[in-house]
Amino acid sequence: MKKMSAIILSILLAAVVLLAGCEDSAKNVNTPAAEDNKSPANNKEPVKDNAEPEKTPDAADPASTEVKEISEFKQSPYLDDKSLPAVKDRLPKDYKITNEMPASQLEYENGTYGGTLRTITAAVDWDADVFVMNNEPLINTPGILGDEITGNVVKEFSMSEDEKTFSFVMREGLKWSDGEPVTTDDVKFTVEDVLMNKEITPIFPVWLRGGGVIDGAPFKLEIADKYNFKLIFDRPYGGLTIRLAIQGWRGYSELLQPAHYLKQFHKKYTPLATLEPLIKKAGFRPGEWVNLFNDKDIINSKLTSKKAIGFPVLYPWMIVKSTETTATFERNPYYFKVDSAGNQLPYIDKIQSTFVQDIEMVALKTIAGEVDFSRESAALIKMPLYRENEKNGYKALLANMHVTPTDIFLNMNFDNKTWQSVVQDKRFRKALNMALNRDEIIDAIYFGFAKPSEMEDSTFDLDGANQLLDEMGMKKGADGIRTTPDGKKFTIPFEIGAQAPDIVPMTQLVVEMWKELGLNVTMKTIDQALWTTRNTANQLQASVVWTHTPLWYMGDWGTGLWAPAWDRWHITGGKEGKAPPEDIKAFFAQMDKAAAAAPEDAKNIFAQIKDGFKENNWYFVPIEEVKQPLIVNAKLHNIPNDASFAIAANFSGEQFWFGN
Repeated sequence: MKKMSAIILSILLAAVVLLAGCEDSAKNVNTPAAEDNKSPANNKEPVKDNAEPEKTPDAADPASTEVKEISEFKQSPYLDDKSLPAVKDRLPKDYKITNEMPASQLEYENGTYGGTLRTITAAVDWDADVFVMNNEPLINTPGILGDEITGNVVKEFSMSEDEKTFSFVMREGLKWSDGEPVTTDDVKFTVEDVLMNKEITPIFPVWLRGGGVIDGAPFKLEIADKYNFKLIFDRPYGGLTIRLAIQGWRGYSELLQPAHYLKQFHKKYTPLATLEPLIKKAGFRPGEWVNLFNDKDIINSKLTSKKAIGFPVLYPWMIVKSTETTATFERNPYYFKVDSAGNQLPYIDKIQSTFVQDIEMVALKTIAGEVDFSRESAALIKMPLYRENEKNGYKALLANMHVTPTDIFLNMNFDNKTWQSVVQDKRFRKALNMALNRDEIIDAIYFGFAKPSEMEDSTFDLDGANQLLDEMGMKKGADGIRTTPDGKKFTIPFEIGAQAPDIVPMTQLVVEMWKELGLNVTMKTIDQALWTTRNTANQLQASVVWTHTPLWYMGDWGTGLWAPAWDRWHITGGKEGKAPPEDIKAFFAQMDKAAAAAPEDAKNIFAQIKDGFKENNWYFVPIEEVKQPLIVNAKLHNIPNDASFAIAANFSGEQFWFGN
């Protein structure tokens, strides 16, 4: 194994691929309702922000609940020569004082304007770092912790005592990036003409059904006036708030889209005859207005795409230009957030996202000092190289990773009865778990920047593992390779997509560890797109990728990998897939209960589910508390401290500013 570790280390120095993750946006401000850290789960009073507090704060505390109403607003000089209304007329009456991060994770400084933030990506028409910096949810949880949920795009919200009705108050005077007002007309259009339109949305989202489950009814929308609306569900759904705030990196576009812009592509508002030239120009067949609409509708996941140019948004920056090598984002003159001194955010005027052909070029440009912020493409295995080149004007920091990055999955539903009979045997999974040497994994792959997982028993016990396999009747043949209990050849064939830099070496190490049990284990690296296709088609038997186990609210238990047919049964209400055994049904029931529960209850259920992994080893989570690099320009201010999630730094992007 020592020799194998050396091999792994050498491979690590050359294997750099995109790091896991991608995200949402945590944007809000502390309020009197939040002073004792209450969320809507425990406090049915409206949750709002502090646009009109009481006395002037220290400049280092822009989120103080003691801030007097701001009387004078300032804008970036970048906007001075543009024909725009006064900044106070571009802001909503209910402007938001930013506090993207909890005070414990960021010592905030009011900044100065100017500069271009350089990011880098190896993905075509996509920059994950820019996505997270821009994305704005309706409501938010500072630091993506899920400990507090407050208003963001909407000013405030509340939940009824029975947890069925959710009331929202919009910001009066909020405007799209083209200056058009944002009102409940936009909500009404999004719900009635997009979500409820079966041509555009043939499958209604499960998370917007009562209780967040398939048999729940779609919510009902009730509009009170221009700025007040309600979502009404048929059953308690206290988990809706965290889903709107962060789960799945959702943005406001789920329930709020620019009706004034999108109506020109919707058959209800524009005759089909008028749409036909646009349909033809977009490359669709006659009558395919739905394809045209979807092409023009820029939901949050498409915000870095070149197709987003000209689309009205509420983000701090909007894409204005895209070439084969760069995408340029400029500040939104109607952005709704300010600091405590009345400076309209963001501080930085532009973002320039550079596309390069491969991840190694990302590393080369990074160490050359040509990148001002990088998290998504920064690799732990490159930390020595990053630190060695800090003289080029950047800092290489470490923060917490929001995923467990190299979880191991055996597909219990792969269409092979012999395979299923083995991997569905709990003793087999326990044996494999006992054969994982966490200490060696942490030293060889993570340079000590991780800990053995507490989700599963991390005891390394080869003798015990071999004993369990013997008990199963998996005997070794003359070649030393174990067969199935009925004497058939048995292989664990890993297929991995190398979505992150540690996946390949981690899998190689696991292969060697499990071979020591006398198992035939192989590994094949395939194209990431092919990996996705094979996974969707239930053609992967074994693989390695991340899950969001550090984030209690994600509900990410990898079921699409270790139980795809059972998972399909679950999410379709039994209409598709295959019915699981009773213990898996109970597992799914816990997942559903957590999804519907208010945050504090959901956290308790989350803990119970984690405890169940020690007994069942549904999939393998070898390590946790992994560190992730942050590469930031040495002059960049308002970077969260190392107690935060690394991805949370992106969420506070509009607060970044260049100093000396």
